Amino acid sequence: MQEFSRRIYGLENEYGIMCTLKGQRRLSPDEVARYLFRKVVTWGRSSNVFLPNGSRLYLDVGSHPEYATAECDSLLDVVAQDRAGEYILNDLRIAAEERLADEGIRGEIHIYKNNTDSAGNSYGCHENYLTSRTDDQSRLSDVVIPFLITRQIFCGAGKLLMTAKGPLFTIAQRAEHIWETSSSATTRSRPIINTRDEPHADAEHYRRLHVIVGDSNMSDYATFLKVGSMACVLRMFENPEIDFRDLTLESPVRAIREISHDITCKKKVKLKNGKEMSALDIQRIYLDKAISYSERFGFNEEETRALQMWEHCVTTIESDPLQLETEVDWVAKYHLVSRYSEKHDISLGDPRCHLIDLQYHDIDPARGIYYHLRSKNIMKSVCSEEQIVAATTQAPTTTRAHLRSQFITAAQLKKRDYTVDWVHLKINDQSQRTVLCKNPFKNVDERVQKLIDSL
Repeated sequence: MQEFSRRIYGLENEYGIMCTLKGQRRLSPDEVARYLFRKVVTWGRSSNVFLPNGSRLYLDVGSHPEYATAECDSLLDVVAQDRAGEYILNDLRIAAEERLADEGIRGEIHIYKNNTDSAGNSYGCHENYLTSRTDDQSRLSDVVIPFLITRQIFCGAGKLLMTAKGPLFTIAQRAEHIWETSSSATTRSRPIINTRDEPHADAEHYRRLHVIVGDSNMSDYATFLKVGSMACVLRMFENPEIDFRDLTLESPVRAIREISHDITCKKKVKLKNGKEMSALDIQRIYLDKAISYSERFGFNEEETRALQMWEHCVTTIESDPLQLETEVDWVAKYHLVSRYSEKHDISLGDPRCHLIDLQYHDIDPARGIYYHLRSKNIMKSVCSEEQIVAATTQAPTTTRAHLRSQFITAAQLKKRDYTVDWVHLKINDQSQRTVLCKNPFKNVDERVQKLIDSL
């Protein structure tokens, strides 16, 4: 039986926040963030903390809460950890609303797992994949960028976009905000791949592929497929026997927008070699190569599951992409706004349609449209409620996150002052005892246990 190397995955999601009263804005985002993070400050004396489940929660630029999952070596774990972030932030929302009420301030706080706001600002969903230091980064970019640009046909979150010609339903929220293929910046130029060399691991052996082009998904089916299909592509790339067809796009930035504006998924975009292909054509090429690879070399169990989901989505899109309303966010949302506009005889540009667009991403289970669809078993899911709830307090047990979780839990129990980041565990006392954890796969470490025993 073939042995498959493990890989570390991680997701980072920035959230939009708002406080309203009877539909009117009540507080600025900065003020909302202060109420939201007041409880966080009590956990770690700052608005940047690592939680007992191994994740990181902090306030990013523009008053956006950002939740970064713990290191996961399982696709299912990374999906559960990502969904756990929604639950954790919703608990902060409840606590913040209680503080508002105590201070006599009326209003409801909304937290949205989306990527754009009404002012045209964009905030991200970043994916992290551990790769080898020996990988040819330029060749890796050549292979994955056409894949990343075209996978939006099953990973896009959907958005009503106002254009000079009127309202347009688009496939991906981030498509309008990408300006480069690769760059070391994340906010100034917004590339598809961030090339900053920051592995959060042993830099001699590892790199971190930091993908910042994707949408935040409410559908955990889409999240599993987004990360899982990429895992399959990386597995193929790392096999020296596999050659990839040159699918370099003439203008990746133009192509990502053109693809997003076409819900048939069949609009042709130009390749650098002069040929034209649709996003569906390109995805079919990657998928067929993955199917052939699976027959020849095999994938691990979770990758195989992702491959089957990938094939299901691409095959369905070849017939009719609008049949994927139980799996894919943009399709589910398209049906919601289209049916609403038809029922009420209004255009897609009507504010009520834009409200549906926004409320799909509300993480409050009582208000969020996605949560309503999930509770009715309309949207397919890969994680159970029990798995998500467990992930709010428990780190994956098979990675370095387990060590961080044990240390944080013990230090909080003993009421000890401590500092942690992705690689360091430190007790803040006269001795300044610190353990450096450079191996993200290592879940047992005598040095960490001694540090915990010394608390």
